Amino acid sequence: MIIRIVQMEFEEELIPDFLNIFAASRKRIRSFPGCTHLQLLQGEADPCVFFTYSHWQGEEDLDSYRNSDLFRGVWRNTRKLFRAAPKAWSLTDQTEVKTQGL
Repeated sequence: MIIRIVQMEFEEELIPDFLNIFAASRKRIRSFPGCTHLQLLQGEADPCVFFTYSHWQGEEDLDSYRNSDLFRGVWRNTRKLFRAAPKAWSLTDQTEVKTQGL
């Protein structure tokens, strides 16, 4: 499983535009093959900072989404609203990894 976290910062007056884009696309993203979880989080200290937190069955599924028309359309409209360059991380959950000697 791949966990994908994307940090995005928006101009305050453009946050409603982003929330509309997310609301209009979240069901299609959640139902994209390989997506098992999608969550939108907002910064506590800076409400202009948002994170998408998603789970993907594998790297191929995430790549398929990132190469899709759905992603291209969402991203094309979202990136116009940024106040800073987005940051993204792909991670694997290591919670259950057993290490020798511990």
